Amino acid sequence: MTTTLDQIEITADDLVSLVSKYNPKTNEALIRAAYDYGRAMHDGQFRHSGELYFTHPVAVAAILTEQQLDDATIITALLHDTIEDTKASYAEVAELFGKEVAELVDGVTKLTNLQLNSTETKQAENFRKLFMAMSKDLRVILVKLSDRLHNMRTIKAMRPDKQAQKARETMEIFAPLAGRMGMQWMREELEDLAFRVLNPEGRASIIRRFINLQRETGDVIQRITGDMRLEFDKAGVEAEVFGRAKKPYSIWRKMQEKEQTFSRLSDIYGFRVITDTEEDCYRALGAIHQRWRAVPGRFKDYISQPKSNGYRSIHTTVSGRDGKRVEVQIRTSQMHDVAETGVAAHWSYRDGVRSQNPFAVDPAKWITQLTEQFDAEEDHQDFLEAVKLEMYSDQVFCFTPKGEVVKLPRGATPIDFAFAIHTRIGTACVGAKVDHMRVPLWTRLKNGQSVEIITAEGQSPQATWLDIATTGKARSAIRRALRDEDRARFVKLGRELARSAFEHVGRKATDKALSTAARHMRFKNRADLLARLGSAEITGREVVQAVYPDLTPKSGERVDAQRAVIGLTPGQSFERAFCCQPLPGERIVGITFKGRGVVVHAIDCDRMSAYEDQPDRWLDLRWHEGPHSTVYGTTLDVTLNNDAGTLGRICTLIGETRANIADLQFIDRKPDFYRLLIYVELRDVAHLHSLMLTVEAESDVAAISRARNLAQGAVETPV
Repeated sequence: MTTTLDQIEITADDLVSLVSKYNPKTNEALIRAAYDYGRAMHDGQFRHSGELYFTHPVAVAAILTEQQLDDATIITALLHDTIEDTKASYAEVAELFGKEVAELVDGVTKLTNLQLNSTETKQAENFRKLFMAMSKDLRVILVKLSDRLHNMRTIKAMRPDKQAQKARETMEIFAPLAGRMGMQWMREELEDLAFRVLNPEGRASIIRRFINLQRETGDVIQRITGDMRLEFDKAGVEAEVFGRAKKPYSIWRKMQEKEQTFSRLSDIYGFRVITDTEEDCYRALGAIHQRWRAVPGRFKDYISQPKSNGYRSIHTTVSGRDGKRVEVQIRTSQMHDVAETGVAAHWSYRDGVRSQNPFAVDPAKWITQLTEQFDAEEDHQDFLEAVKLEMYSDQVFCFTPKGEVVKLPRGATPIDFAFAIHTRIGTACVGAKVDHMRVPLWTRLKNGQSVEIITAEGQSPQATWLDIATTGKARSAIRRALRDEDRARFVKLGRELARSAFEHVGRKATDKALSTAARHMRFKNRADLLARLGSAEITGREVVQAVYPDLTPKSGERVDAQRAVIGLTPGQSFERAFCCQPLPGERIVGITFKGRGVVVHAIDCDRMSAYEDQPDRWLDLRWHEGPHSTVYGTTLDVTLNNDAGTLGRICTLIGETRANIADLQFIDRKPDFYRLLIYVELRDVAHLHSLMLTVEAESDVAAISRARNLAQGAVETPV
């Protein structure tokens, strides 16, 4: 063997330089001493690749510097195999580098000795030992995870059977553990490295198809990133946008779960939006939902309801260019730091001091709770199942009375459980028992619970179930049942809406006209069209356009906002009064000002009384007919229940109505509710009414009204 110590790629100077970048107060002498000690202890040892063995602990230490960890963890990485594989002892390491480092090295050694690939009974016992060791100091698992990551990066030097064994162990144990601890980047890389070993053909196929897709569609990431930045500029939101394609294993897993081919898989791109404030996160969400259609059931608000590992972010999926779905995560820079490093954020340093990130949690709590929870478990199989359920905590696994497993998203309720079994069971549901105890239908289900659904003949879904259900299957079935039940009411309402829409263009909504519209719009009959119109699935404008296309503006022909008002003299400018914020469709009047032009008020504005004795300044104005752009700001006064996720849901609802949230201002906070002003940009007064009806229907909305007579420095004064 000709390899020499000079072939070590990362020198002591290199390592000290990496640590000093984030911790200028690092103990350079101690790190250098640990480097020299580890190199001496491993002298003469080589890896399967033929490299010096000490290249491995140095590489592990370098991985940990990327997470900006403390000196003790870096030194532990350098020494993590010394007690196990060399003549070094616990006592010697404690004497040279302190008891803290010796305990950490000993903890990593114990983790290394666990045989995680043994039988299920032994595996459960090893899990117990693993969590017990981790509960003393979680940094041992940070070193162990980095150790496994470097081993997986260099796994090609091992025998094929050993590669497969390590890859399965990584996929089943270490990757989920990294994800559960908030280190998502490490989870993704571990999964992909294991996937490369376990299914190289599948991975290569994904990469080839992805290259072909990029060749056909060009740089989709750059285009969507540019579109998002443009929308944020319009909305006045300061944010950075980053896009990336998902890892091959992530794409493969989606293909298996959805039973789709690569060509039909849409959400293969992910984007991150980083803002300065939490308020900007929700404003960015509103801007995104305003521009792109949100995918139902794919919204999660981890800002208002954080994960136990401190992770905070808003997740949404929207239909982007060419109908391709893209996943978007929105968070502040501090939230992003925790999202990148997970529990490691607790030990991270900046400028020589421990980083004080308000979102970093005490990492020992989760392990301690697990250890206490499972310490009383006597059955190894139950223990192992419980551990796996805890690992995959973004999902909930519940059981039917017959013991069949039902997989649901976290936050699911008995309503979701019932519809997951069968639509007939969900429709007839009148109650539920969880672990043999009667519970309300809004109860959030937990892992391992047994759920029994109580049904009754003649029962039908209630409208309030839409606020309880979380799965798309349940919500879709509930809406369909409600639509059928309310068909007569919707037909009656639809007839009134049709009458108004036809009168708007000087026509009558005769039975023949409605039948013609139904045929053109491919509905079964006139009643079906009216039911869809009454349930707001189609608009009156669409019905009129189907019969009289020449009487309705074509798509894209918008009224110019600069010339939206009729009644001004040539060259005369106007502005909307902030006090009443008039919208197209409302009756308006103008007040002239010297050097300022015309200020447009709603005709019922309280401020108009100030000009009653100045009739020469009044102008009779009206809005142009036709579709207007979404540029007319209006303030809503909203009172919400103070529950997790409420604000996120309201922002999503507003975005779904094609309105844009331009600003948010909290004006009152109480333990059970909070009140805020939401400044939204709308098309016209009909858009306002539609938005208010949509938001008011949400159960967590206590009150909503249009704010009038608002104070602003620009409010006009008589001249």
